[in-house]
Amino acid sequence: MTDTTTTLNAPHADETRAIVRDHYGQIAKTGGSCAPSCCGAAPGAVPAGYAQTLGYTADDQQAVPAGADLGLGCGNPTAIASLREGETVLDLGAGGGFDCFLAARRVGPTGKVIGVDMTPDMVALARSNARKIEATNVEFRLGEIEHLPVGDGTVDVILSNCVINLSPEKAAVFREAFRALKPGGRLAISDVVATGPIPAELQTQAAALAGCVAGAAPIDDVRAMLAAAGFEAIAVEVTPRSAEVVGSWMPGIERFVASATIEARKPGGAAPCCGPACCP
Repeated sequence: MTDTTTTLNAPHADETRAIVRDHYGQIAKTGGSCAPSCCGAAPGAVPAGYAQTLGYTADDQQAVPAGADLGLGCGNPTAIASLREGETVLDLGAGGGFDCFLAARRVGPTGKVIGVDMTPDMVALARSNARKIEATNVEFRLGEIEHLPVGDGTVDVILSNCVINLSPEKAAVFREAFRALKPGGRLAISDVVATGPIPAELQTQAAALAGCVAGAAPIDDVRAMLAAAGFEAIAVEVTPRSAEVVGSWMPGIERFVASATIEARKPGGAAPCCGPACCP
């Protein structure tokens, strides 16, 4: 297991993935214990009220099986996704399945939700959680978000919660998302972005890499990568409670990074419907 207290010398992409995979594999085994840090919850069990800080409701938490919410998010992507009955949803970095199960309720039995995670222990945990509630319209696949295990143009909506910042190849993630989406498909992402230069000592710190800090990209870079991938209607907005959220992970880090919503659309498809008959 990678020691997240160590300092690395400009870690290679594969080394970064190994750090993240080992770190979150341990979280899956311990049920949400983040030591020394992780995206979301502080060390130990998920703090009471943390999900509400991110925009989830008490009903959301009651609707998922115990163990699905590991406190690893920085927002609530399902709140901005405007999911509709019958849609196919893909969740990048599904973790214990929290957002997948909420999405499954919204798309209904005629819809489908696919969760992808590169950590075998997380996939096993999510599948176990799905069996607890007999979620027949949800499946979990092992894979890297830079190489998604889905076909071209097969999903309507892509969700992700505090995961893309962990990727050492973010541009590849956005290209893969574009490939997987149907024409007119959309992104609804909660993630961490850089709002100022991240101190050099954090950029190569394993704990900061695994803790959604060192890998955060500047907002303008996120917009540029989305545009280069082919997306339109791009919007990156810092969330109102960002300082409260990220400051709870690592005191003082709110000076350098922020939680944000990231939305974009793949060109083509039918014109977006905004009437009462089709929008939730």
